Amino acid sequence: MYIDRPASYTDYYELTMAQGYYLSGMHERRASFDYFFRKNPFDGGYVIFAGLKELIETINSMSFSPEEIDYLVNEGFDKEFINYLEEFEFTGNIWSVKEGEIVFPNEPIVTVEGNLLETQLIETLLLNVLNFQSLIATKACRIKFAAGDNSTILDFGLRRAQGLAGIHATRAAMIGGFDGTSNVYSAQRFKVQAGGTMAHSWVQSFNDELTAFRTYAEHYPKNTILLVDTYDTLGSGVPNAIKVGKELREEGYELQGIRLDSGDLAYFSKQARTMLDDAGFPDVKIAASNQLDERVIASLRTQNAPIDVFGVGTRLVTGDNSPALDGVYKLSSIGGDPTLKISENIEKITLPGHKKIYRYLNPDGSFYGDALLLDSETILERMHHPTFPAQKSNLNGRNYEELLFQVIKDGKLHVDLPSVKEIAEYKKERFSKLNPEFKRFDNPHIYKVGISTRLMETRDNLLNLLKP
Repeated sequence: MYIDRPASYTDYYELTMAQGYYLSGMHERRASFDYFFRKNPFDGGYVIFAGLKELIETINSMSFSPEEIDYLVNEGFDKEFINYLEEFEFTGNIWSVKEGEIVFPNEPIVTVEGNLLETQLIETLLLNVLNFQSLIATKACRIKFAAGDNSTILDFGLRRAQGLAGIHATRAAMIGGFDGTSNVYSAQRFKVQAGGTMAHSWVQSFNDELTAFRTYAEHYPKNTILLVDTYDTLGSGVPNAIKVGKELREEGYELQGIRLDSGDLAYFSKQARTMLDDAGFPDVKIAASNQLDERVIASLRTQNAPIDVFGVGTRLVTGDNSPALDGVYKLSSIGGDPTLKISENIEKITLPGHKKIYRYLNPDGSFYGDALLLDSETILERMHHPTFPAQKSNLNGRNYEELLFQVIKDGKLHVDLPSVKEIAEYKKERFSKLNPEFKRFDNPHIYKVGISTRLMETRDNLLNLLKP
């Protein structure tokens, strides 16, 4: 993640708890935590899991620098605890679903197991990375779905992002299905396609629009895309772009596209398409930007707007309408014994023990539902609704996949982690197996996530023991 002080990338109470565990002699007790979220963002039907590689690489490099140690000394932390932190490194185990996987509420999509101190200490980092990147990857997937596979979607969000979050927003957008970015830093770092042409200031810097277009085409004859709405989109912008297109053609090049950045995009794109076609430029692409999101793009598609490229910025990188994923990190076992958090709200009672996820399939290979079961279980005949156990689904005869795999073993990377492009391809393949009723924007179906009989009994027995 390029964090200069990764061990300090945490909340203060993680350190006070860690010191308390150490001074109480509890720090070496074995513990496991589950990461999950409780609600799909954007009133949608799914989440795209993202951020795993960045998280794992940061955990692998986590140690307390001399500057961090000095800070904690000045904060008054105990000397023996400080000595412990000077030698700290993560030695535990991490299981996770694959990055790019389609996931659903209340599934333990990451499990961290190790000593109590180290598993506690990485909580804030884990939540920060996975919640944000999964949120943006999900938003990007929705936008790509609205635009369709034949459209090109570009990330224009860096200038509107909350500071350095724009770096990881680009990464997540690529996983979610975007095709490129204006963000040069992220393109270089994550090995994705960068691109961009001109702003209105370029056009305004010349004496007239036609000169601005001609000058740009002179410098970039193989990739001329002209912004046509600085003054008068249909009165001068598109006609001047056509003039430059004809001049390029005489030189052996072709105008690649025009961009619309204001006004009625459906109307302007239709008029521009007609003007370009009539002038002999049917292959010139029309790009559009300006406060786009999945619903605006869906509306443009409904109006048959002939837009080939969408540039999406603010509403992507800010997770517009759902500014945070409500992912949580909850203790599920301590000292080898299952544990849970009790709540007056039954939906917030956590699931105990070390678990795994089976994804069951329909006969055509599409996703049917996910079952959560204890790690010691193998074959399931049925799964129960987590809060209404009388509702159950028969699983006999269904094929299934196990979703969790070990990423870190005894503090060491256990598998090779894929590139952003490979993750994006995996997401695309998995998304194709999610049925349409879960993808729609309005009133999507609720995906089945159930628990095994043994997991349900373990939870209920613990509840009876712990309730006063």
